[in-house]
Amino acid sequence: MSEHHETRRAEIEAAEIGPGHAQPLGATLDGDGDGVNFSLYSEHATRVDLLLFTHHEDLVPTRVIPLDPERHRSYHFWHCHLSGLTKGQVYAYRVDGPRRTKDSGTFFNPRKVLIDPYARANVNSLWDRTRAIGTEDNCAYSMRSMVVDLDGYDWEGDEPLRTPLADTVIYEMHVGGLTASPSSHVVHPGTFNGVVEKIPYLKELGVTAVELLPIFDFDERQVLRIGPNGAPLYNYWGYDPFGFFAPHTGYCSDPCECTHITEFRDMVKALHRAGIEVILDVVFNHTSEGNENGPVISFRGQANEVYYHLWPQDRRHYMDFTGCGNAINANHPAVAKFVIECLEYWVTEHHVDGFRFDLASELSRGAGGYEMDVPPVLWGIELSGILSESKIIAEPWDGGGLYQVGRFPGKRWAQWNGPYRDDIRRFVRGDAGLVGTVATRLGGSPDLFGRNGELPTNSINFITCHDGFTLNDLVSYNEKHNWANGEADADGAHENFSWNCGVEGPSDSADVERLRVRQIKNHLAVLLLSRGVPMLLAGDEFRNSQGGNNNAYCQHNETAWLDWNQAEKETEVRDFFRNMTALRRRFRAVREARFFSGRTNPRGLPDVTWHGTRLEQPGWDDPQARVLALTLAGFDGDPDLHVVLNMFHLGLDFELPSIDGHRWARLVDTAQGAGEDVLAPGAEAPVPGHTFHAQGRSVVVLAALPDEGGTHR
Repeated sequence: MSEHHETRRAEIEAAEIGPGHAQPLGATLDGDGDGVNFSLYSEHATRVDLLLFTHHEDLVPTRVIPLDPERHRSYHFWHCHLSGLTKGQVYAYRVDGPRRTKDSGTFFNPRKVLIDPYARANVNSLWDRTRAIGTEDNCAYSMRSMVVDLDGYDWEGDEPLRTPLADTVIYEMHVGGLTASPSSHVVHPGTFNGVVEKIPYLKELGVTAVELLPIFDFDERQVLRIGPNGAPLYNYWGYDPFGFFAPHTGYCSDPCECTHITEFRDMVKALHRAGIEVILDVVFNHTSEGNENGPVISFRGQANEVYYHLWPQDRRHYMDFTGCGNAINANHPAVAKFVIECLEYWVTEHHVDGFRFDLASELSRGAGGYEMDVPPVLWGIELSGILSESKIIAEPWDGGGLYQVGRFPGKRWAQWNGPYRDDIRRFVRGDAGLVGTVATRLGGSPDLFGRNGELPTNSINFITCHDGFTLNDLVSYNEKHNWANGEADADGAHENFSWNCGVEGPSDSADVERLRVRQIKNHLAVLLLSRGVPMLLAGDEFRNSQGGNNNAYCQHNETAWLDWNQAEKETEVRDFFRNMTALRRRFRAVREARFFSGRTNPRGLPDVTWHGTRLEQPGWDDPQARVLALTLAGFDGDPDLHVVLNMFHLGLDFELPSIDGHRWARLVDTAQGAGEDVLAPGAEAPVPGHTFHAQGRSVVVLAALPDEGGTHR
């Protein structure tokens, strides 16, 4: 045994036991770093044992401390203080209580070793998920929690960036998948440190925030099934957490040395230095423990009857509004406390800028699983003083059929706009009769958010996300190809509103490839010209493909990892996106945080005027319409803009409005090749005449510039 471990063992054996305090929950290091307060919530437990380990891979604890209910219990909380313990201490619990019955809903089993739900770090080097199922003792195969020191880190003046939503461009990415491929050429692939190495690239793109797929601790070793090729398929995305206060072990370069906190903070600090916010995709709708046949990890063994929605008729079984086996009972006071304290922890201790809530509508459910008019947990998040400047984003639906787009509880919640995704996909692929709907989406979806006094910034606009086709696959496949997932291609969305441009999958045709590039640019242009908050899926800017797999949740391999060789090869789309984010920053008319209202600028132009190929004839009632144009008035010194969306397959002439003392000049044309598709300031191409010929399937942006030659247009 090393000298360090000898010292640790001596600390454990010599630690004096005090009564401790009920609050805060979790393991809290004393201010001098010499002593720890432990506190655990379990209302119906009859016995709680605290297990202390010298080393994280010890098969048995060095010391077991039974908590005396007379001395170490305050109502719902079990607690104690141990002097002499220091950071890095490994610990866990065993909890006993009333046996599981139809009426009780409890799931106590003192043979199971439980991690702390408030743990700031966990280790899983011994973890065997199968041993956590059933009734047998699993101490030698259990996860353990670690005491961490939250003080002493040098933030160097860092704090959350507070970028206004109207100025935000979100880049949704998987921490592991960003750099897991050898093509990433980073020193620490698949880790928080790997993200840091890619920050110069992210900054160059012009994104203002990264939205990280779940980084809460999850079971990356969970084998979901064996794939068709005989290889195991693992939980890749991470939407199955068990450690909500702990950075994921697998994203640390050396988790056994308790580097979780430092490495995550280093990443946040480095991103902030580059002007990039950090938004966490959080999963408070279910946990990794699954249904009654799943493992006992933490919540189930401590307060199953509180943390989960259980069937009233037989509380041995779980209500499932998530498709993952269980659903968190988020509006129970103890669980709401857990959720809000968790979010506040990530903001105060880790400087996180915001959160995206997976299947957020599940958090609207109360007793019996019914939708609540005023869900305490959601309003608690909205009204928290600590979270008041944090971005809060809802995926406003769940797996049980509760759909709340445009009516999500609260006011300042931004929402993933599913109708935006579907309507723009259909329009760009060439579906007819959608121009009225598309105009609504371009204007920030007032049909969804205007009626409740909300704003365009309540709409998170996206074409693609982790869940579905990549943008390249959206224009390359008519059907999903998910056979590698081992579910007979039955998983994933069946209706994708995609179009393969004439060939299913990869193509050697130069014409097909040119059309696909143009369609990708069309999607990106519409996204970045829409009011609301645009979100891009990582890799879409360089045509990353998943081979037609629209549900790569279990593909911890080259299918889902970003291919950086592709990034080096496919520069045209990347440059187009980068230039379009710069254009969005230049012109407030496309990112204004208000709906169109008819207000006029000094030149007498209303904030928006809608057209078709002819001025002020947008074809709202034309079932064959595939074109839309709009004039956006510039305010506060910005030029007026004219946008043409021609999703017809043939080129068409569009009339242009006349603005005294100004002439139209081309800024954007997705039909042009690299270097000509977005023109730099000062290099705009003058437009002769009173019309513009927009090629088939193209997006054009013109700017009204002062006519120094005296020609009035």
